[in-house]
Amino acid sequence: MQDEAKLLTQLKLDNSKELAFKTLVKRYKERLYWHIRKIVITHDDADDVLQNTFIKIFRNIDKFKGDSKLYTWMYRIATNESITFLNSKARRNQVSNENALNSLVADVYFEGDKIQLKLQKAISQLPRIQQLVFNMRYFDNIKYKDMSEILETSEGALKASYHIAVKKIKTYLVVD
Repeated sequence: MQDEAKLLTQLKLDNSKELAFKTLVKRYKERLYWHIRKIVITHDDADDVLQNTFIKIFRNIDKFKGDSKLYTWMYRIATNESITFLNSKARRNQVSNENALNSLVADVYFEGDKIQLKLQKAISQLPRIQQLVFNMRYFDNIKYKDMSEILETSEGALKASYHIAVKKIKTYLVVD
């Protein structure tokens, strides 16, 4: 994409980096926020992780080699920051899926109904990689090829994880 190449060039030049970064944030903030939000569940946590993600992007943009799309690279950073955040909270014994879901119900930014909450509960029962793969494929419609770059695993493994996740979610929704 020519527009992306121009933005990348501007991001790597000292005299245009700040303005280009503001453009980058404006362009990708919402998409990255919702990706992060699906992983960490709550708005406040998603905001914190999003901020850390953009800090990391700003500090490391010069290291971006262009082997993947810019958004794929940023998505990988957002995913890793989200996982790091959850692991850190878990080490401090501050998070459980149930607590996160309970806070989701009270969250003024959650606009879901009972069905969406039930789906989120089903997703929360999955192992973390299945959660990621399901969210990325089902909600964000990310291609397995791009997902493979983001999660640094094979497309076949991702397809298997997605199909297993779908089966588990269907079972959960039918039984519950």
